[in-house]
Order: sequence, then C-alpha cells, then structure tokens
Amino acid sequence: MRVFIGLVVIIYLVGVGVELAPTFQANWSTSPTSRLAAIVASELPGALSWPATVYRRVAGNNNAAAANTTPQ
Repeated sequence: MRVFIGLVVIIYLVGVGVELAPTFQANWSTSPTSRLAAIVASELPGALSWPATVYRRVAGNNNAAAANTTPQ
C-alpha cells in the first residue's frame, strides 16, 4: 500500500512539474528571481489542480462527441 501511495504522489508531483514547465522555460533567464517567484506563485493553483483539468478535458470531449451523434 505504501508503494501505491508513493507512486500516486510521484505521478502527481511530476504532473505539477509538467504544468509549470512552460512558465519556467519562458521566464528562467529573462526575469529576475523575484518576478519568477511571483509568476510561479500565480500559476501554482492551476498546476496543483491538473488532475481536475485533465478530467474536465476528457469528460468534455466525450460529452461533445456524444452530443454530436444523431440517432439514425
């Protein structure tokens, strides 16, 4: 059970890193540290909620596909 929980935590943290990667990439060498920290702090809530965002994308695509089908 510990291995499973550890795996879930690792996957979650990797997802947060993937969500924040474009922010770091765009601002790493162009912004001072204080500005980078402020940008990351503003992007952090969205990055922490990445599982919900992915779920909404997947569920939204399935609902849109179901709505576009017409019975024949």
